[in-house]
Amino acid sequence: AAAHGRNISLHADGKPGSVHKKLLAYLKDTGLTIGQPKVLEYLSEHDGSNQTEIARGCHIEAASLTSVLNRMEERKLLERRTLNGNRRTCYIFLTQQGRELAQKVAATFARLEEEAFQSVPESDREAFLRVFASIYHNLSEGNH
Repeated sequence: AAAHGRNISLHADGKPGSVHKKLLAYLKDTGLTIGQPKVLEYLSEHDGSNQTEIARGCHIEAASLTSVLNRMEERKLLERRTLNGNRRTCYIFLTQQGRELAQKVAATFARLEEEAFQSVPESDREAFLRVFASIYHNLSEGNH
């Protein structure tokens, strides 16, 4: 498996593309739509995050994320809660159903990554991931 934070799943971020289309095809039976697999992955690692943190972590615009979260809440994949009497900030938690689906998403991301690197030697794979992470960091918002 790839080192934490450096796998290709982090870059299947809701923007249409061949990797994302393949991901959604693999997850077709789940009914997940664009943006939802990434939110599930993020929350499985950061359960109890607020909407701003999720938007940043998933590289999804806040306005788009609201509708993604609403659909996921309707499907009972997550729930919004206030903590410590702070009504201004909602924290997002996966439900048991959401956690189960997040595990399926993680397995699917791993399958895609395995397919992507199937004929690539480990040393080339590691070099690619290092370079790609550097490029991604260089082009990320706030890194001028």
